[in-house]
Amino acid sequence: MSKVLIVEDDPFLSSLLKTRLAKEGFETFRAADGEQALQMIKEQKPNLLLLDLILPKKSGFEVLEAVRADAETKALPVIIISNLGQDDDIRRGKELGAIDYIVKARISIDDLIKKVQNALGSQSQ
Repeated sequence: MSKVLIVEDDPFLSSLLKTRLAKEGFETFRAADGEQALQMIKEQKPNLLLLDLILPKKSGFEVLEAVRADAETKALPVIIISNLGQDDDIRRGKELGAIDYIVKARISIDDLIKKVQNALGSQSQ
């Protein structure tokens, strides 16, 4: 079973994502800030990170930089989910190695779940 770490400080959205991903057969964990996210990545060893950018303690960009700098996690697939939709933010996220950048206001939960499934491919089976 694939593990997905949801890094999101909005309790409603993170709960919704957790419920939907669990329903699709994913093991899910939540982190509400950047520091907790880095700790949970080491402890839970997720197969995919759903990462918000505007977070308490450490930003999503800082989390992504730390993930990429660590030999154990540098290959971890990361999908950014953010309200930051500026080209500069999207470019920075992709340059830091995010496999996808999703602007929250422009995607449905169903489409987001499909992107997670596609990113993990057959791992979820």
